[in-house]
Amino acid sequence: MKKVEMEITDIALSGSSSGAYAMVLGEVTGNRKLPIVIGGAEAQAIAIEMEKMKASRPLTHDLFKTAFASFEIRVTEVLIYNMVEGIFFAKLICADKNKEVEIDCRPSDAVALAYRFGCSIQCYESVLQTAGIKAEELEESDDAFEDTEEKIVTEKPKTVSVKDLEDELGEALVREDYEKASRLRDQIDQLKNSNE
Repeated sequence: MKKVEMEITDIALSGSSSGAYAMVLGEVTGNRKLPIVIGGAEAQAIAIEMEKMKASRPLTHDLFKTAFASFEIRVTEVLIYNMVEGIFFAKLICADKNKEVEIDCRPSDAVALAYRFGCSIQCYESVLQTAGIKAEELEESDDAFEDTEEKIVTEKPKTVSVKDLEDELGEALVREDYEKASRLRDQIDQLKNSNE
């Protein structure tokens, strides 16, 4: 069966369910998108790894990576292989020195591990044909995720210094509020770039 390589193009708060997020995977060499609803904890785990942030303690996906590495198991590929009644199915393709095995898992967990292991995210063409939408349709559609483009932005007064933001970032990391930490890091980067 033909596979298509995918990558994350967006993670946004979904208006359709309380606390749910829309993870949008896009074709690496095309313009189709695959929107998948995921939980807040998984969205946070993916965002932390994408932004190269470090949690104060290992998250579940970090624990899996450490355990796999301890036994010399590699995740070589993530595959989204089916969709039934709006629910996506994925598997990890894992290998050690002797064999390769497939482990069933949720797409959100698979993607979180793919980013940690640096492996490709693949999707069967049949799944993409069934559930994929063109990038233009996603942008034009007002009800793609019932306004998933809701953004959480914390505005800071212009007099706030980089040091103040860095202190607040440190506190957010200690509290394990990674969503806020990610926003603060973006604000720090933006402030540093505007001062250059």
